[in-house]
Amino acid sequence: MGGIFLSNRIAKLMIITLDKITKRYGSFVANEDISFSVKPGEVHCLLGENGAGKTTLMNVIYGLSPADGGQIFVDEKPVTFASPKDAINAGIGMVHQHFMLIPAFTVAENIILGQEPTRAGDRLDLKAARRRVQEISTQFGLGVDPDAKIEDLPVGAQQRVEIAKVLYRAADVMIFDEPTAVLTPQEVEGFFNIVRGLRAAGKAILLITHKLNEVMEIADKITVLRHGRVIAQADPAQSSPQSLANMMVGRPVTLQVERQAARTGQPVLELRDVFTVDETSKTCLSDINLKVRAGEVVGIAGVHGNGQTELIDVAAGLLPAASGSVWINDRYAENFSARGRHELGLAHIPEDRTHCGLALSMSIVENSALNSYYERRFSKAGQVDWPTIKDTAQDLVRQFDVRTKDVELPVSSLSGGNQQKVVIAREMSRPIKALIAAQPTRGVDVGSIEYIHKRIVEARDQGIGVLLVSTELDEVLALSDRVLVLFQGRIVAEFEGRPDNREMIGLAMAGIAPAHKEMRP
Repeated sequence: MGGIFLSNRIAKLMIITLDKITKRYGSFVANEDISFSVKPGEVHCLLGENGAGKTTLMNVIYGLSPADGGQIFVDEKPVTFASPKDAINAGIGMVHQHFMLIPAFTVAENIILGQEPTRAGDRLDLKAARRRVQEISTQFGLGVDPDAKIEDLPVGAQQRVEIAKVLYRAADVMIFDEPTAVLTPQEVEGFFNIVRGLRAAGKAILLITHKLNEVMEIADKITVLRHGRVIAQADPAQSSPQSLANMMVGRPVTLQVERQAARTGQPVLELRDVFTVDETSKTCLSDINLKVRAGEVVGIAGVHGNGQTELIDVAAGLLPAASGSVWINDRYAENFSARGRHELGLAHIPEDRTHCGLALSMSIVENSALNSYYERRFSKAGQVDWPTIKDTAQDLVRQFDVRTKDVELPVSSLSGGNQQKVVIAREMSRPIKALIAAQPTRGVDVGSIEYIHKRIVEARDQGIGVLLVSTELDEVLALSDRVLVLFQGRIVAEFEGRPDNREMIGLAMAGIAPAHKEMRP
């Protein structure tokens, strides 16, 4: 007997309701009495700081973690999900922030994986699969080619494949987790057009994001979480980004970055004619020339995967350049290790704090001195001076507003925002000439973003040259005096860091050359 497409189930208008959902981990209450509904034809945005309980709640809804109290209702019927498969069978689908796709497979093969159509003899009916994928793509304007390989698709197209995968499984409730995190401005608008189409088709959409302007553009209803509880439910028509930020944090938040015109000095970080390849000899960076002067922020804009990581690693001394050179404070640094560059006055906030910036099992005290324990201020007669390091760590916790009960606690006990503050405190609490700030607010809530941006501007105003690398174009524009666009390992354009350059920068990020490059000598 041939296989059956779950996607052929008759479409219906479905409402999902959460009634006093509670989730505990030991004595810690992650979600407490959370109640709201997502209706057919509605985009419901969920906002909250890191640690507010958003991820835990999504895990409960999608069957990844059982609730300890409360009830989920689908079309007014109580349901219990022991696994994501139960949620999928009930008509709930989720598009994760990090795509769950196999690069070597085609679009159609990825979409049908786990729900493969068969024909006589239980043989895979790939022709039927391709036909169904094409139907879904056409119906919802996804523009995906069933025969294209995932590894050949840009990020925006891969996201559309994830959406098609959920629709193939006949989802009537669709959850999107930070869906625009890696998209260009043009791709964001394309995504919103798809969401509008899904809404018009009667899908109930739950969207998690920290981008308040996007919430204002796409949401029909907003629920704000704080400390695991629903703080407010808001109507976008009667809200503003400022009021939503204040509700999320519980205090007035400054959303605009305040900075004066840059007062620049001599170059403190230079990359000259840098070329590098990966372990497969594929070119990662080509003909990279950039200067960061004292007292300015130079932002690198680009879609993730266009050479940002390699650029950071070459500058920081973690990856040797195949050719070209790096200069720090007018000194040739190519032969210097990461530690040597640290001693030349280079600070580095890595793009992945958990893998490169912190030792999670070690204490806040130990992490505060990971790259400086050997220095004279922390070492006496060849012995590490732990009392002095602890005193310094306590000072840093106060100065950089790290929320912790005890500096002897493991850094893993901190929220993502506070972990990031530990890294920033360590890197910026010593005399430095240049700072590499890579994804400085990734996974950080709006309150911590405000604080981190303030510290970067303060460093710039103190005469430090900052190389800012971020996939968040809003962040790049808010902080940068100059913006370089990185595409396929090349710097393709340079602009003043002004909001009115947003569209042109977005086009350059997508590989569409601007009418002119505002390149400087």
